[in-house]
Amino acid sequence: MTGTIKSPYTSEEMSVWLQGLLAIAWADGHFDEEEKDLITSLSELEAAPNVSLDSTSDLSPQDVAAVLDKNPFAAENFLRTAVMVAIADGVYSEPEDELLHQYCELMHLDNTILESLRATLPKNQSQATAGSSAEGSASFYEDAQYKPMLKPVQKWLDGFEIHDPRLARFLCKMIPPQCPFERDVVVFGQKVVHIPAMCKINPLYEQLVGLRFRALSFLADECREDVSKYC
Repeated sequence: MTGTIKSPYTSEEMSVWLQGLLAIAWADGHFDEEEKDLITSLSELEAAPNVSLDSTSDLSPQDVAAVLDKNPFAAENFLRTAVMVAIADGVYSEPEDELLHQYCELMHLDNTILESLRATLPKNQSQATAGSSAEGSASFYEDAQYKPMLKPVQKWLDGFEIHDPRLARFLCKMIPPQCPFERDVVVFGQKVVHIPAMCKINPLYEQLVGLRFRALSFLADECREDVSKYC
């Protein structure tokens, strides 16, 4: 049984929202599987079924802002999901940072949070190379000097309230119900790479888990949906 909930977002806003996330996913020149899964899950919810995932978004940051800036609530929550997509693979890159700052400026949002996230960007090429792998990014974000910098971002994501069933379903599909196990990728008997558990790769994993719980609670308590398929 599904209750009737009036969404605070229009269909146009949700469509632009998805295309803005797609632009973030492509910003660093790589559309990783983790990022693709996030965008696909939202598209499957019919938020924007005609958007292709095989190329960059046709909308400019100005186009995205022109729609979402009219609804400050949607604009800030769009930025929250954009940050999630940017760090989905455990690596926050300069192109992603630049595009997020563009969105922030165009939608007249406070950039304090992004500045704290920007402080975690690699400062030199060797550090960037180390952070380009799952294992390297895990050790990078576990570094004690970066943990305090991420606290404002963590608090900001903890304030993400759920009021839209489509967004709640997206979050339940986007965030795994449990931390995926770490594993070795072995080819012809040789270990190619070690992939840490997602909770080690993603510095904001605890915030995502809390957000998933709030999304599940919204669907079950407010929308009266059966959430067993997400568990």
